[in-house]
Amino acid sequence: MTIQDELVAAVDGQRGVKAADRLCEACVLLLDIDAAAISLVFDGANAGTLGSSGASARAYDELQFTYGEGPCLDAVLQQAPVVVIDLAHPGEARWPNYGRAMLEHRIRGVLAMPVLVAGEYVGALDLFRAQPGPLAGEQLAGAAAAAELAGIPVLDLLVGDLQAAVDDPSSNAWAELCTLSRAEVSQATGMLVAQLDIDPTEALVRLRAHAYATGRTATDVARDIIDRRLRLETDR
Repeated sequence: MTIQDELVAAVDGQRGVKAADRLCEACVLLLDIDAAAISLVFDGANAGTLGSSGASARAYDELQFTYGEGPCLDAVLQQAPVVVIDLAHPGEARWPNYGRAMLEHRIRGVLAMPVLVAGEYVGALDLFRAQPGPLAGEQLAGAAAAAELAGIPVLDLLVGDLQAAVDDPSSNAWAELCTLSRAEVSQATGMLVAQLDIDPTEALVRLRAHAYATGRTATDVARDIIDRRLRLETDR
C-alpha cells in the first residue's frame, strides 16, 4: 500500500473536522514529521485551524495568526508549496518573529502545501519537523496528496452549512466554519474598539502585540480580555 493509499484509508468514512484531524494524524505517522495542521486562510489572514495532529500543532498554527506571518499565509498568497528545511540557518529570515517562535518550540523544518477548494485557495496543510532537512521524494508526494485530501473536510463543512441554510433560512449559513474561526479574538477586538476608542485594525494589532510581548497565543489573550481579567491601556 502506498502512502497515498494509507492517507485515503485514514480519512475513509470520516467527515468534517474529524476527517481533518485524522488526516493530520496520518501525516505524522507516514511523512517523517512531528506535527501537522490544516490552516484556514481568508482575506490574507490565518482565520482558524480546521484540523491538527494534536495541541502542539494547533499552537504552531495559531502563532501564524499571532504574528501575521508564516508558511500557510505564504502558500496561499503564492498559490504554491512553501518549504523551509532549517529555520535556524543564518540565511533564513523570511519570518523573523514566527521563525524565532518556532525555534523556541524546537521546530526546525516547515512545509506548507496550499489547499484548493472549488478553484479557490482556502488554506494550507502545514507540516512541522523537529529535525532540519528536506522530506524524501515519497514523503513529499504524500504531502501533496494529503493537501488534496484536506479539501474534502472543508467541502463537508460548506455543504453542511448550505444545507442548514436551505432547511432554515434564518440560520447562519456559515455556522460550522464560524466555530473554527478565532471568534474569541474577534469578540475581544470589538471590546477593545469600544474601550480604547480605536479602529478595529489598531485593536487587533494591540491584541497581537500583547500576545507577542507576553509569549502567549492571541486566543488566550482574547479570553482574558473577554473575561475582564486583562484590560489594555490607552496610549499615554
